[in-house]
Amino acid sequence: MTFQDYHARAELYLGSDRHTAMAQGSRTFATAAQAIRFALEEAAPVSLHGAMLEVGGATFTRDDLVALYHSPAFPLPRKRDSKRDRTRRPRRYHGNSPTPAYAAAGRQAVMA
Repeated sequence: MTFQDYHARAELYLGSDRHTAMAQGSRTFATAAQAIRFALEEAAPVSLHGAMLEVGGATFTRDDLVALYHSPAFPLPRKRDSKRDRTRRPRRYHGNSPTPAYAAAGRQAVMA
């Protein structure tokens, strides 16, 4: 796969399969980079199953979109990977949630 122009106008088709994507029609983006970023960061994951990008007569599939997005040549900033970059916060137990054993033991020690 060769891709030269992230700045070209692009048509993006999304759907659970290729037939559905074509039936729903395309979304037009000013640049291919914007279309790729929308497909991978904003669209529902199931809609990528039938994803297809048309740029200047060339057609790219879902796997191509993923490769283009992760390419070092991709010109737009990528959304932070929330699972990997997120700082972990301690769990809080509210309402009907069972109290963890360590919290219950600590509470009993304070009450004694």
